[in-house]
Amino acid sequence: MTALRSFLFNVFFYGWTALCVIVGLPLLLGPRKGIYVLGRVWSHPILAALRLICGLKHQVRGRENLPEGPVLIAAKHQSAWDTIIFSILLWDHSFVLKQELMRIPLFGLYLWRAGLIPVDRRGGAKALRKMVAAAKRVAAQGRPMVIFPEGTRVAPEQQRPYQPGVAALYGQLQVPVVPVALNSGLFWRRNSFWKLPGTITLEFLPQIPPGLQRKDFLARLEQAIEGRSRALAGASSAPLTGPAPESAAQSGIESKSPAQK
Repeated sequence: MTALRSFLFNVFFYGWTALCVIVGLPLLLGPRKGIYVLGRVWSHPILAALRLICGLKHQVRGRENLPEGPVLIAAKHQSAWDTIIFSILLWDHSFVLKQELMRIPLFGLYLWRAGLIPVDRRGGAKALRKMVAAAKRVAAQGRPMVIFPEGTRVAPEQQRPYQPGVAALYGQLQVPVVPVALNSGLFWRRNSFWKLPGTITLEFLPQIPPGLQRKDFLARLEQAIEGRSRALAGASSAPLTGPAPESAAQSGIESKSPAQK
């Protein structure tokens, strides 16, 4: 039954996404906020399909920790679900994302028009400076920004080093950072066919104020995100159906390799 439900959801997901991309093309000629309206139109039915077809619900905690104005949201990244949910939780926000995504036909045009922040994973210090400059423009507009500090999706039982981008943004933007813990990877794994029933929990954690030393900031951020994400994974009632969790070797992930986004 899980296989059938996963199949039906995947058919809906890709069909609905293709329809939204095509029907929404005129919005590329309008203001940026039209793209965010489309993002919500796209996201709500996907979350509804997860609930109705797969039995996968979600809950969000700690919304009171989100301040008004520009803020850097540093989130654990375990699943494609993580990018979908922020279209519902935030408005006119920006993501820090790998530059390659901007080159995807049609889809990349939407990312560009939404004013997202691309980063060249192989660009070194120059790419970091460009990312910071773009983020400063977003902050000046009063928009929230989302970054995944590990730089890629990581299985719940794994952890990768936090990338320098999050520390650079923290030091340069001088805005509060809100850590986000979640357990989405227990139910929708990276590149996985399976969508397992249960309840995903996403939790906004207390803010980290600007002004800390780089080392102290990274230690505090990592302790908050990783500690709470492990607690959410341990408290989850995720079923033991579907394929076995990927090992580091199977997924191409090594715990001590530098993550790139």
